[in-house]
Amino acid sequence: MSNLKKFVYLIVPRIRVFFLNKMSISYYTKDGLKKLRAELNNLKDIERPLASKAIGEARDKGDLSENAEYDAAKEAQGLLELKISKMEEILANARLIDESQLDSSKVLVLSKVKIKNLANNMNMEYQLVAESEANLREGKISVNSPIGKGLLGKSKGEIAEISVPSGKLKFEIISISR
Repeated sequence: MSNLKKFVYLIVPRIRVFFLNKMSISYYTKDGLKKLRAELNNLKDIERPLASKAIGEARDKGDLSENAEYDAAKEAQGLLELKISKMEEILANARLIDESQLDSSKVLVLSKVKIKNLANNMNMEYQLVAESEANLREGKISVNSPIGKGLLGKSKGEIAEISVPSGKLKFEIISISR
């Protein structure tokens, strides 16, 4: 067995396991986890066969050394496989949150928080969610965002002073719900 084959068969799986173990655990709602699984299934069941078909069609067009369409299809397949691999890693480290076990007196993941910006007296309402579920239009912000990090652990009536790229913001927590 050549040195390259030994490397591929012996070392690469160990590297993958090392990096998988270094991934952080993410917490998801039931709906968020369902969406993540649906997207992964779509990539595997629909997008992957389309990528293979595109490679086959490009291969049939002739000389592979000068075939830009073939190169583009192979590159697209590589990016698709990378995306599938990342999503599988995320799912392997995903944890489902049991909302009934969460304390509603403090801001935690899945908390719906009504806050007041003390600089302009505007009221805002956000739900703190996992990074992949964040959607500002729906009022969902990531717990890893500066505002999400600043609100975590705070109680009703507390003032959260949060450092954001444009400076410091102060928010008063008006209410917390699930």
